Amino acid sequence: MSENLIEVRGLTTRFGSHTVHDGLDLDLRRGEILGVVGGSGTGKSVLLRAIVGLIRPAAGQIRVLGQDVSDLTPLAREALERRWGVMFQDGALFSALTVQENVEVPLQAVPDLDPRQRAGLAQLKVAMAGLPWHANDKYPAELSGGMKKRAGLARALALDPEIVFLDEPTAGLDPIGADAFDRLIVGLRDALNLSVFLVTHDLDTLHACCDRVAVLAEGKVLTSGTMAEMLDVDHPWVREYFHGPRARAASAGKG
Repeated sequence: MSENLIEVRGLTTRFGSHTVHDGLDLDLRRGEILGVVGGSGTGKSVLLRAIVGLIRPAAGQIRVLGQDVSDLTPLAREALERRWGVMFQDGALFSALTVQENVEVPLQAVPDLDPRQRAGLAQLKVAMAGLPWHANDKYPAELSGGMKKRAGLARALALDPEIVFLDEPTAGLDPIGADAFDRLIVGLRDALNLSVFLVTHDLDTLHACCDRVAVLAEGKVLTSGTMAEMLDVDHPWVREYFHGPRARAASAGKG
């Protein structure tokens, strides 16, 4: 059995009187790409944000890399955060900084790293994310949607993380761009021994990338397993999602 790098147990998240998660359990195993799916409002991105500490849960425990994220000193929290990287849906780039400068931001926390080394590492991460060298000097406003996502991915990779969180990485991309991004994710996972927590609604991405899928519904992880195992789940949303016309087209395209 693979080691769990993320363990969520009994997670409850609320916004006012609205409960998003109600006793949710989830694991991310070392070396896997886990796809997190669910209908609108099931809290996929909320779950990601809770795990990385941007949202405080009402109840439950989140352990990342063996540490309870709610029970850390600021110094320990900072050290843990250096072991993961996050790519938000829109890239979340600083508009006043170039691509290279955006990627350098996490590297500024590394002691004894002089500006030339920092710049060189940032340029390496930009190249690893599949961007051409001339993208380093561009500002976010000068980038296409796909290039923004790759720049966001480069920044997520800046500190050589063990876990990468990706929030809808292919949303808004054309099919060719989305397919290239899918292949990039798998290639980086294999080359860097990453574990990937991937929030998506894209069936093509699930087929192309994911070792397992976790389905959020009714405030919990309704089921998790391989894509093949999803076909046997007897639940209305799961049947519609994994057996519908788009699912059949995605499956045929990866066959």
